[in-house]
Amino acid sequence: MKPGLSLRVSQHLALTPQLQQSIRLLQLSTQELSQEIEQMLDENPFLERNAEDAPREEFGLSEADTPAQPDEAAADIAIYSGADGAGTSSLEAKNDAESSGGGDEPDWGGDGSTEMVPDDGEWGGEAPARTHNNDSDGEADASELAHGHESLTDFLHRQALALRLSEIDRAALRFLIESLNDDGYLEDPLEELATGLAGGDLEQTEELVHRFTVALRLLQSLEPTGVGARHLAECLTLQLKALVHDGAADAETLETALCICQQPLELLARRDVRRLVQACGASEERTRAAMALIARLEPRPGRRFADVERNTIVPDVLVTRVGRNGPQFSVQLNPDVMPRLRVHDIYAGALRGHKGGDGHQALQQRLQEARWFIKNIQQRFDTILRVSRAIVERQKNFFVHGELAMRPLVLRDIADELGLHESTISRVTTAKYMATPQGTYELKYFFGSGLGTDTGGNASSTAVRALIKQFVAAENPAKPLSDSQLADMLKEQGIECARRTVAKYREALKIPTTNLRKAL
Repeated sequence: MKPGLSLRVSQHLALTPQLQQSIRLLQLSTQELSQEIEQMLDENPFLERNAEDAPREEFGLSEADTPAQPDEAAADIAIYSGADGAGTSSLEAKNDAESSGGGDEPDWGGDGSTEMVPDDGEWGGEAPARTHNNDSDGEADASELAHGHESLTDFLHRQALALRLSEIDRAALRFLIESLNDDGYLEDPLEELATGLAGGDLEQTEELVHRFTVALRLLQSLEPTGVGARHLAECLTLQLKALVHDGAADAETLETALCICQQPLELLARRDVRRLVQACGASEERTRAAMALIARLEPRPGRRFADVERNTIVPDVLVTRVGRNGPQFSVQLNPDVMPRLRVHDIYAGALRGHKGGDGHQALQQRLQEARWFIKNIQQRFDTILRVSRAIVERQKNFFVHGELAMRPLVLRDIADELGLHESTISRVTTAKYMATPQGTYELKYFFGSGLGTDTGGNASSTAVRALIKQFVAAENPAKPLSDSQLADMLKEQGIECARRTVAKYREALKIPTTNLRKAL
Protein backbone atom coordinates (compact mmCIF):
# COMPACT_ATOMS: atom_id res chain seq x y z
CA MET A 1 0.00 0.00 0.00
CA LYS A 2 1.32 3.41 -0.96
CA PRO A 3 1.91 5.67 2.06
CA GLY A 4 0.02 8.98 2.19
CA LEU A 5 -1.22 11.78 4.43
CA SER A 6 -4.84 12.50 5.30
CA LEU A 7 -6.76 14.82 7.65
CA ARG A 8 -9.54 13.55 9.86
CA VAL A 9 -11.83 15.63 12.08
CA SER A 10 -13.18 13.94 15.18
CA GLN A 11 -14.59 14.84 18.58
CA HIS A 12 -13.70 13.24 21.88
CA LEU A 13 -14.42 13.97 25.50
CA ALA A 14 -11.50 14.62 27.84
CA LEU A 15 -12.30 14.06 31.49
CA THR A 16 -10.25 16.87 32.94
CA PRO A 17 -9.80 17.04 36.73
CA GLN A 18 -12.22 19.97 36.84
CA LEU A 19 -14.86 18.06 34.89
CA GLN A 20 -14.46 15.03 37.15
CA GLN A 21 -14.89 17.27 40.19
CA SER A 22 -17.97 18.89 38.66
CA ILE A 23 -19.61 15.52 38.05
CA ARG A 24 -18.74 14.29 41.54
CA LEU A 25 -20.09 17.42 43.28
CA LEU A 26 -23.30 17.20 41.27
CA GLN A 27 -24.18 13.77 42.61
CA LEU A 28 -23.33 14.50 46.27
CA SER A 29 -26.09 14.95 48.81
CA THR A 30 -26.27 18.07 50.98
CA GLN A 31 -24.47 16.44 53.89
CA GLU A 32 -21.81 14.92 51.63
CA LEU A 33 -21.26 18.31 49.98
CA SER A 34 -20.79 19.90 53.41
CA GLN A 35 -18.12 17.29 54.24
CA GLU A 36 -16.43 17.90 50.88
CA ILE A 37 -16.32 21.63 51.54
CA GLU A 38 -14.82 21.13 54.99
CA GLN A 39 -12.13 18.89 53.53
CA MET A 40 -11.32 21.41 50.80
CA LEU A 41 -11.13 24.23 53.35
CA ASP A 42 -8.59 22.20 55.31
CA GLU A 43 -6.48 21.31 52.26
CA ASN A 44 -6.50 24.52 50.19
CA PRO A 45 -5.16 27.69 51.87
CA PHE A 46 -6.62 29.92 49.14
CA LEU A 47 -10.19 28.88 49.94
CA GLU A 48 -11.96 30.37 52.94
CA ARG A 49 -15.40 30.73 54.42
CA ASN A 50 -16.81 34.18 55.01
CA ALA A 51 -14.93 35.25 58.14
CA GLU A 52 -17.86 37.33 59.40
CA ASP A 53 -20.17 34.32 59.61
CA ALA A 54 -20.53 32.72 63.01
CA PRO A 55 -20.02 28.91 63.12
CA ARG A 56 -23.76 28.26 63.36
CA GLU A 57 -24.45 30.81 60.63
CA GLU A 58 -21.88 29.63 58.14
CA PHE A 59 -24.72 28.89 55.70
CA GLY A 60 -26.60 32.01 56.79
CA LEU A 61 -28.59 34.49 54.76
CA SER A 62 -27.82 38.02 53.83
CA GLU A 63 -30.58 40.50 53.20
CA ALA A 64 -30.16 40.05 49.48
CA ASP A 65 -30.57 36.28 49.78
CA THR A 66 -33.73 36.31 51.92
CA PRO A 67 -36.45 34.18 50.24
CA ALA A 68 -39.33 36.02 48.63
CA GLN A 69 -42.41 36.55 50.75
CA PRO A 70 -45.68 34.85 49.72
CA ASP A 71 -47.03 38.04 48.16
CA GLU A 72 -43.99 38.53 45.93
CA ALA A 73 -43.59 37.11 42.47
CA ALA A 74 -41.51 33.99 41.99
CA ALA A 75 -37.93 35.20 42.17
CA ASP A 76 -34.60 33.70 41.29
CA ILE A 77 -31.87 33.16 43.80
CA ALA A 78 -28.72 34.54 42.24
CA ILE A 79 -25.62 32.43 42.69
CA TYR A 80 -22.37 34.25 42.32
CA SER A 81 -18.80 33.31 41.64
CA GLY A 82 -16.22 35.95 42.33
CA ALA A 83 -12.85 34.37 41.54
CA ASP A 84 -11.06 36.69 39.17
CA GLY A 85 -9.17 35.08 36.38
CA ALA A 86 -10.11 32.64 33.70
CA GLY A 87 -10.54 28.96 34.33
CA THR A 88 -11.85 26.12 32.23
CA SER A 89 -15.51 25.45 33.00
CA SER A 90 -16.96 21.98 33.37
CA LEU A 91 -18.75 20.23 30.55
CA GLU A 92 -22.02 20.54 32.47
CA ALA A 93 -21.53 24.32 32.61
CA LYS A 94 -20.94 24.46 28.86
CA ASN A 95 -24.00 22.32 28.16
CA ASP A 96 -26.11 24.55 30.37
CA ALA A 97 -24.87 27.67 28.63
CA GLU A 98 -25.66 26.24 25.23
CA SER A 99 -29.16 25.16 26.28
CA SER A 100 -30.19 28.09 28.45
CA GLY A 101 -30.19 30.74 25.75
CA GLY A 102 -29.64 33.53 28.27
CA GLY A 103 -32.09 34.15 31.07
CA ASP A 104 -31.09 33.61 34.66
CA GLU A 105 -28.08 31.40 34.11
CA PRO A 106 -24.48 32.64 34.46
CA ASP A 107 -22.65 33.84 31.38
CA TRP A 108 -20.29 30.99 30.67
CA GLY A 109 -17.89 32.31 28.06
CA GLY A 110 -17.03 30.41 24.95
CA ASP A 111 -13.38 30.29 25.98
CA GLY A 112 -14.22 28.45 29.18
CA SER A 113 -14.13 31.51 31.43
CA THR A 114 -16.87 32.77 33.67
CA GLU A 115 -18.13 36.32 33.94
CA MET A 116 -17.78 37.14 37.60
CA VAL A 117 -19.71 39.50 39.80
CA PRO A 118 -16.90 41.79 40.98
CA ASP A 119 -18.45 43.06 44.20
CA ASP A 120 -19.60 39.75 45.64
CA GLY A 121 -17.15 38.06 47.95
CA GLU A 122 -19.25 35.17 49.13
CA TRP A 123 -18.92 32.98 46.06
CA GLY A 124 -15.18 33.23 45.49
CA GLY A 125 -14.51 36.93 44.96
CA GLU A 126 -11.42 38.52 46.37
CA ALA A 127 -13.40 41.61 47.36
CA PRO A 128 -14.46 42.02 51.00
CA ALA A 129 -17.52 39.98 51.89
CA ARG A 130 -20.87 41.61 52.56
CA THR A 131 -22.05 42.07 56.10
CA HIS A 132 -24.62 39.53 57.23
CA ASN A 133 -27.45 40.31 59.58
CA ASN A 134 -28.60 36.88 60.72
CA ASP A 135 -31.19 36.98 63.47
CA SER A 136 -31.96 33.67 65.08
CA ASP A 137 -35.61 33.07 65.86
CA GLY A 138 -34.65 31.12 68.98
CA GLU A 139 -36.22 27.87 67.81
CA ALA A 140 -34.05 24.78 68.05
CA ASP A 141 -33.93 22.77 64.85
CA ALA A 142 -33.57 19.00 64.59
CA SER A 143 -29.78 19.09 64.30
CA GLU A 144 -29.43 21.18 67.47
CA LEU A 145 -31.62 18.75 69.36
CA ALA A 146 -29.55 15.87 68.04
CA HIS A 147 -26.35 17.31 69.48
CA GLY A 148 -27.76 16.87 72.98
CA HIS A 149 -29.12 13.39 72.29
CA GLU A 150 -27.41 10.56 74.19
CA SER A 151 -26.26 7.59 72.14
CA LEU A 152 -27.03 3.97 73.05
CA THR A 153 -23.33 3.31 73.72
CA ASP A 154 -23.02 6.25 76.12
CA PHE A 155 -26.26 5.26 77.87
CA LEU A 156 -24.99 1.71 78.45
CA HIS A 157 -21.54 2.86 79.57
CA ARG A 158 -23.18 5.14 82.12
CA GLN A 159 -25.18 2.22 83.54
CA ALA A 160 -22.09 0.02 83.59
CA LEU A 161 -20.33 2.50 85.87
CA ALA A 162 -22.86 1.67 88.59
CA LEU A 163 -21.94 -2.03 88.54
CA ARG A 164 -19.30 -3.29 90.96
CA LEU A 165 -17.09 -5.30 88.62
CA SER A 166 -13.48 -6.33 88.44
CA GLU A 167 -11.27 -4.63 85.89
CA ILE A 168 -11.36 -7.69 83.61
CA ASP A 169 -15.16 -8.00 83.67
CA ARG A 170 -15.55 -4.25 83.23
CA ALA A 171 -13.29 -4.35 80.17
CA ALA A 172 -15.22 -7.32 78.74
CA LEU A 173 -18.54 -5.51 79.24
CA ARG A 174 -17.14 -2.35 77.68
CA PHE A 175 -15.96 -4.36 74.66
CA LEU A 176 -19.39 -5.92 74.13
CA ILE A 177 -21.10 -2.55 74.41
CA GLU A 178 -18.80 -1.17 71.72
CA SER A 179 -19.59 -4.20 69.53
CA LEU A 180 -23.36 -3.55 69.42
CA ASN A 181 -24.97 -2.30 66.22
CA ASP A 182 -27.28 0.71 66.06
CA ASP A 183 -30.33 -1.43 66.89
CA GLY A 184 -28.73 -2.80 70.07
CA TYR A 185 -27.95 -6.29 68.73
CA LEU A 186 -24.70 -8.20 69.16
CA GLU A 187 -24.25 -9.53 65.66
CA ASP A 188 -20.85 -11.24 66.06
CA PRO A 189 -20.67 -14.56 67.98
CA LEU A 190 -18.74 -14.49 71.25
CA GLU A 191 -16.29 -17.08 69.92
CA GLU A 192 -15.49 -14.90 66.92
CA LEU A 193 -14.94 -11.84 69.10
CA ALA A 194 -12.68 -13.83 71.43
CA THR A 195 -10.67 -15.33 68.57
CA GLY A 196 -10.05 -11.89 67.12
CA LEU A 197 -8.65 -10.65 70.41
CA ALA A 198 -6.67 -13.76 71.33
CA GLY A 199 -4.86 -13.92 68.01
CA GLY A 200 -5.15 -17.72 67.72
CA ASP A 201 -4.16 -18.60 71.30
CA LEU A 202 -6.62 -21.41 72.19
CA GLU A 203 -6.27 -21.11 75.96
CA GLN A 204 -6.72 -17.36 75.91
CA THR A 205 -9.69 -17.71 73.54
CA GLU A 206 -11.49 -20.02 75.98
CA GLU A 207 -10.83 -17.58 78.81
CA LEU A 208 -12.20 -14.68 76.78
CA VAL A 209 -15.33 -16.64 75.80
CA HIS A 210 -15.99 -17.27 79.49
CA ARG A 211 -15.52 -13.59 80.32
CA PHE A 212 -17.71 -12.50 77.43
CA THR A 213 -20.46 -14.95 78.48
CA VAL A 214 -20.57 -13.37 81.93
CA ALA A 215 -20.43 -9.86 80.45
CA LEU A 216 -23.26 -10.70 78.04
CA ARG A 217 -25.59 -11.62 80.92
CA LEU A 218 -24.71 -8.31 82.58
CA LEU A 219 -25.29 -6.43 79.33
CA GLN A 220 -28.71 -8.04 78.81
CA SER A 221 -29.74 -6.94 82.32
CA LEU A 222 -29.28 -3.25 81.41
CA GLU A 223 -31.80 -0.87 79.90
CA PRO A 224 -33.29 -0.75 77.32
CA THR A 225 -34.70 -4.24 77.77
CA GLY A 226 -33.64 -6.56 74.97
CA VAL A 227 -30.28 -4.92 74.34
CA GLY A 228 -27.41 -7.35 73.69
CA ALA A 229 -29.61 -9.94 71.99
CA ARG A 230 -28.04 -12.01 69.22
CA HIS A 231 -31.24 -12.29 67.17
CA LEU A 232 -34.86 -11.13 67.17
CA ALA A 233 -36.23 -14.17 69.01
CA GLU A 234 -33.80 -13.61 71.88
CA CYS A 235 -34.66 -9.89 71.98
CA LEU A 236 -38.39 -10.64 72.28
CA THR A 237 -37.73 -13.35 74.87
CA LEU A 238 -35.72 -10.95 77.05
CA GLN A 239 -38.55 -8.44 77.00
CA LEU A 240 -41.16 -11.08 77.81
CA LYS A 241 -39.10 -12.38 80.76
CA ALA A 242 -38.92 -8.81 82.06
CA LEU A 243 -42.72 -8.66 81.92
CA VAL A 244 -42.87 -11.93 83.87
CA HIS A 245 -40.78 -10.42 86.68
CA ASP A 246 -42.83 -7.24 86.68
CA GLY A 247 -46.16 -9.08 86.60
CA ALA A 248 -47.29 -6.74 83.82
CA ALA A 249 -49.32 -9.34 81.91
CA ASP A 250 -51.32 -12.51 82.38
CA ALA A 251 -49.04 -15.44 83.28
CA GLU A 252 -50.61 -17.90 80.81
CA THR A 253 -50.45 -15.36 78.00
CA LEU A 254 -46.79 -14.69 78.78
CA GLU A 255 -46.03 -18.42 78.81
CA THR A 256 -47.70 -18.80 75.41
CA ALA A 257 -45.81 -15.79 74.06
CA LEU A 258 -42.49 -17.27 75.23
CA CYS A 259 -43.40 -20.53 73.51
CA ILE A 260 -44.21 -18.67 70.28
CA CYS A 261 -40.78 -16.99 70.35
CA GLN A 262 -39.18 -20.45 70.44
CA GLN A 263 -40.93 -21.40 67.18
CA PRO A 264 -39.76 -20.34 63.71
CA LEU A 265 -40.55 -16.62 63.45
CA GLU A 266 -41.93 -17.17 59.96
CA LEU A 267 -45.06 -18.58 61.60
CA LEU A 268 -45.48 -15.39 63.60
CA ALA A 269 -44.77 -13.20 60.57
CA ARG A 270 -47.42 -15.04 58.53
CA ARG A 271 -49.90 -14.94 61.45
CA ASP A 272 -50.23 -18.72 61.12
CA VAL A 273 -52.47 -19.14 64.18
CA ARG A 274 -53.35 -22.77 63.43
CA ARG A 275 -49.76 -24.03 63.47
CA LEU A 276 -48.85 -21.90 66.49
CA VAL A 277 -51.81 -23.35 68.41
CA GLN A 278 -50.58 -26.86 67.61
CA ALA A 279 -46.96 -26.04 68.52
CA CYS A 280 -47.72 -24.35 71.86
CA GLY A 281 -50.76 -26.40 72.91
CA ALA A 282 -52.75 -23.28 73.80
CA SER A 283 -56.23 -22.23 72.78
CA GLU A 284 -56.74 -20.07 69.74
CA GLU A 285 -57.90 -17.16 71.89
CA ARG A 286 -54.85 -17.44 74.14
CA THR A 287 -52.54 -17.68 71.12
CA ARG A 288 -54.02 -14.57 69.55
CA ALA A 289 -53.63 -12.69 72.85
CA ALA A 290 -49.98 -13.78 73.02
CA MET A 291 -49.41 -12.64 69.44
CA ALA A 292 -50.93 -9.26 70.28
CA LEU A 293 -48.61 -9.02 73.30
CA ILE A 294 -45.55 -9.77 71.14
CA ALA A 295 -46.67 -7.14 68.63
CA ARG A 296 -46.39 -4.50 71.36
CA LEU A 297 -42.74 -5.33 72.09
CA GLU A 298 -39.80 -3.34 70.67
CA PRO A 299 -37.89 -5.34 68.02
CA ARG A 300 -35.13 -2.69 67.91
CA PRO A 301 -34.09 -1.69 71.45
CA GLY A 302 -31.73 0.98 70.16
CA ARG A 303 -34.37 2.76 68.12
CA ARG A 304 -34.88 5.69 70.50
CA PHE A 305 -31.13 6.30 70.58
CA ALA A 306 -30.87 6.67 66.81
CA ASP A 307 -28.74 9.51 65.50
CA VAL A 308 -31.41 12.08 64.71
CA GLU A 309 -28.98 14.43 62.99
CA ARG A 310 -27.81 11.71 60.61
CA ASN A 311 -31.42 10.96 59.61
CA THR A 312 -32.45 14.61 59.23
CA ILE A 313 -33.43 15.56 55.68
CA VAL A 314 -32.43 19.07 54.67
CA PRO A 315 -34.29 20.21 51.52
CA ASP A 316 -32.19 21.65 48.72
CA VAL A 317 -35.12 23.45 47.10
CA LEU A 318 -38.05 25.36 48.60
CA VAL A 319 -41.35 25.57 46.75
CA THR A 320 -43.93 28.03 48.02
CA ARG A 321 -47.26 29.10 46.62
CA VAL A 322 -47.45 32.75 45.59
CA GLY A 323 -50.18 34.92 44.14
CA ARG A 324 -53.92 34.54 44.47
CA ASN A 325 -54.92 34.37 40.82
CA GLY A 326 -54.41 30.71 39.99
CA PRO A 327 -51.77 28.28 41.16
CA GLN A 328 -48.35 29.93 40.96
CA PHE A 329 -45.27 28.67 42.74
CA SER A 330 -41.93 30.18 43.67
CA VAL A 331 -38.99 27.80 43.30
CA GLN A 332 -35.92 28.80 45.26
CA LEU A 333 -32.75 27.20 46.54
CA ASN A 334 -32.62 26.68 50.27
CA PRO A 335 -30.26 29.42 51.53
CA ASP A 336 -29.29 27.27 54.53
CA VAL A 337 -27.45 24.77 52.32
CA MET A 338 -25.64 27.33 50.17
CA PRO A 339 -22.05 27.72 51.41
CA ARG A 340 -20.43 31.16 51.65
CA LEU A 341 -17.02 30.61 50.08
CA ARG A 342 -14.47 32.93 48.55
CA VAL A 343 -10.85 33.02 47.49
CA HIS A 344 -8.58 34.33 50.25
CA ASP A 345 -7.86 37.87 49.01
CA ILE A 346 -4.68 38.35 51.07
CA TYR A 347 -3.05 35.11 49.90
CA ALA A 348 -4.11 35.69 46.30
CA GLY A 349 -2.72 39.24 46.37
CA ALA A 350 0.56 38.05 47.87
CA LEU A 351 0.88 35.42 45.15
CA ARG A 352 0.37 38.02 42.42
CA GLY A 353 3.07 40.17 43.95
CA HIS A 354 5.70 37.42 44.05
CA LYS A 355 5.61 35.96 40.56
CA GLY A 356 8.51 33.75 39.63
CA GLY A 357 9.40 32.87 43.21
CA ASP A 358 10.06 29.40 44.58
CA GLY A 359 6.95 27.26 44.52
CA HIS A 360 4.98 29.89 42.60
CA GLN A 361 3.70 27.38 40.05
CA ALA A 362 2.41 24.99 42.75
CA LEU A 363 0.70 27.82 44.62
CA GLN A 364 -0.83 29.12 41.40
CA GLN A 365 -2.27 25.66 40.79
CA ARG A 366 -3.83 25.59 44.28
CA LEU A 367 -5.35 29.01 43.64
CA GLN A 368 -6.83 27.76 40.38
CA GLU A 369 -8.20 24.69 42.17
CA ALA A 370 -9.97 26.96 44.65
CA ARG A 371 -11.54 28.92 41.80
CA TRP A 372 -12.59 25.72 40.04
CA PHE A 373 -14.12 24.39 43.24
CA ILE A 374 -16.22 27.54 43.69
CA LYS A 375 -17.35 27.50 40.06
CA ASN A 376 -18.32 23.83 40.24
CA ILE A 377 -20.35 24.39 43.40
CA GLN A 378 -22.05 27.30 41.67
CA GLN A 379 -22.79 25.11 38.68
CA ARG A 380 -24.19 22.40 40.96
CA PHE A 381 -26.73 24.78 42.49
CA ASP A 382 -27.59 26.32 39.11
CA THR A 383 -28.36 22.88 37.67
CA ILE A 384 -30.43 21.81 40.70
CA LEU A 385 -32.47 25.01 40.44
CA ARG A 386 -33.08 24.62 36.70
CA VAL A 387 -34.15 20.99 37.04
CA SER A 388 -36.40 21.82 40.02
CA ARG A 389 -38.15 24.58 38.10
CA ALA A 390 -38.77 22.25 35.19
CA ILE A 391 -40.20 19.61 37.54
CA VAL A 392 -42.52 22.11 39.24
CA GLU A 393 -43.75 23.36 35.89
CA ARG A 394 -44.50 19.80 34.72
CA GLN A 395 -46.07 18.64 38.00
CA LYS A 396 -47.98 21.80 38.93
CA ASN A 397 -51.17 19.83 39.58
CA PHE A 398 -49.39 17.76 42.23
CA PHE A 399 -48.55 20.85 44.26
CA VAL A 400 -52.22 21.87 44.18
CA HIS A 401 -54.14 18.58 44.48
CA GLY A 402 -51.62 16.03 45.81
CA GLU A 403 -50.20 12.77 44.50
CA LEU A 404 -53.41 11.66 42.80
CA ALA A 405 -52.81 14.47 40.29
CA MET A 406 -49.23 13.40 39.47
CA ARG A 407 -48.44 13.25 35.74
CA PRO A 408 -46.17 10.71 34.02
CA LEU A 409 -42.63 12.06 33.79
CA VAL A 410 -39.33 10.45 32.81
CA LEU A 411 -35.76 11.72 32.95
CA ARG A 412 -35.60 12.19 29.19
CA ASP A 413 -38.46 14.73 29.29
CA ILE A 414 -36.50 17.07 31.59
CA ALA A 415 -33.20 16.34 29.82
CA ASP A 416 -34.64 17.31 26.42
CA GLU A 417 -36.25 20.44 27.82
CA LEU A 418 -33.04 21.70 29.46
CA GLY A 419 -30.60 20.43 26.86
CA LEU A 420 -28.79 18.18 29.32
CA HIS A 421 -27.94 14.48 29.32
CA GLU A 422 -30.15 12.00 31.16
CA SER A 423 -27.23 11.00 33.37
CA THR A 424 -26.97 14.61 34.53
CA ILE A 425 -30.66 14.67 35.47
CA SER A 426 -30.21 11.37 37.30
CA ARG A 427 -27.31 12.79 39.33
CA VAL A 428 -29.24 15.97 40.13
CA THR A 429 -32.34 14.14 41.34
CA THR A 430 -30.49 11.62 43.54
CA ALA A 431 -30.35 12.47 47.26
CA LYS A 432 -31.69 15.99 46.59
CA TYR A 433 -34.92 17.00 48.31
CA MET A 434 -37.67 19.52 47.66
CA ALA A 435 -39.85 21.07 50.38
CA THR A 436 -43.34 21.64 48.96
CA PRO A 437 -46.79 22.54 50.29
CA GLN A 438 -47.54 18.80 50.12
CA GLY A 439 -44.44 17.76 52.11
CA THR A 440 -40.75 17.11 51.51
CA TYR A 441 -39.87 14.70 48.69
CA GLU A 442 -36.77 13.48 46.89
CA LEU A 443 -36.60 14.91 43.39
CA LYS A 444 -36.77 11.38 41.98
CA TYR A 445 -40.24 11.06 43.51
CA PHE A 446 -41.69 13.29 40.79
CA PHE A 447 -40.65 10.88 38.03
CA GLY A 448 -42.79 7.90 37.16
CA SER A 449 -43.79 5.81 34.19
CA GLY A 450 -47.21 6.04 32.60
CA LEU A 451 -50.07 3.54 32.44
CA GLY A 452 -52.61 3.54 29.64
CA THR A 453 -56.15 4.79 30.21
CA ASP A 454 -59.44 4.26 28.39
CA THR A 455 -59.28 7.80 27.03
CA GLY A 456 -55.97 7.15 25.31
CA GLY A 457 -53.91 9.18 27.78
CA ASN A 458 -51.49 8.09 30.47
CA ALA A 459 -51.75 7.94 34.23
CA SER A 460 -48.67 8.30 36.41
CA SER A 461 -47.55 5.22 38.33
CA THR A 462 -47.27 7.47 41.41
CA ALA A 463 -50.92 8.43 41.08
CA VAL A 464 -51.89 4.78 40.62
CA ARG A 465 -50.03 3.82 43.82
CA ALA A 466 -51.83 6.61 45.65
CA LEU A 467 -55.14 5.29 44.35
CA ILE A 468 -54.32 1.75 45.51
CA LYS A 469 -53.40 3.11 48.94
CA GLN A 470 -56.73 4.93 49.04
CA PHE A 471 -58.67 1.77 48.09
CA VAL A 472 -56.93 -0.29 50.78
CA ALA A 473 -57.52 2.38 53.44
CA ALA A 474 -61.26 2.30 52.71
CA GLU A 475 -61.63 -1.51 52.49
CA ASN A 476 -63.62 -3.68 54.89
CA PRO A 477 -61.08 -5.16 57.38
CA ALA A 478 -63.12 -8.35 57.53
CA LYS A 479 -62.92 -8.76 53.73
CA PRO A 480 -59.71 -7.16 52.42
CA LEU A 481 -59.38 -6.50 48.71
CA SER A 482 -57.30 -8.92 46.66
CA ASP A 483 -54.89 -7.79 43.97
CA SER A 484 -57.36 -8.88 41.30
CA GLN A 485 -60.12 -6.83 42.89
CA LEU A 486 -57.82 -3.80 43.09
CA ALA A 487 -56.99 -4.25 39.39
CA ASP A 488 -60.72 -4.35 38.57
CA MET A 489 -61.34 -1.20 40.62
CA LEU A 490 -58.57 0.59 38.76
CA LYS A 491 -60.10 -0.53 35.49
CA GLU A 492 -63.39 1.03 36.58
CA GLN A 493 -61.45 4.27 36.96
CA GLY A 494 -60.27 3.89 33.37
CA ILE A 495 -56.72 2.73 34.24
CA GLU A 496 -55.38 -0.43 32.63
CA CYS A 497 -53.28 -2.14 35.33
CA ALA A 498 -52.50 -5.86 35.46
CA ARG A 499 -52.76 -7.86 38.68
CA ARG A 500 -48.98 -8.40 38.80
CA THR A 501 -48.45 -4.64 38.48
CA VAL A 502 -50.90 -4.05 41.33
CA ALA A 503 -48.98 -6.56 43.46
CA LYS A 504 -45.70 -4.78 42.68
CA TYR A 505 -47.15 -1.39 43.63
CA ARG A 506 -48.71 -2.84 46.80
CA GLU A 507 -45.37 -4.28 47.91
CA ALA A 508 -43.66 -0.96 47.16
CA LEU A 509 -46.19 0.71 49.46
CA LYS A 510 -45.43 -1.93 52.14
CA ILE A 511 -49.07 -3.03 52.20
CA PRO A 512 -49.38 -6.66 53.44
CA THR A 513 -51.13 -9.36 51.49
CA THR A 514 -54.86 -10.01 51.85
CA ASN A 515 -54.41 -12.72 54.49
CA LEU A 516 -52.17 -10.56 56.67
CA ARG A 517 -54.43 -7.53 56.38
CA LYS A 518 -57.35 -9.64 57.47
CA ALA A 519 -55.47 -11.02 60.46
CA LEU A 520 -54.25 -7.58 61.46
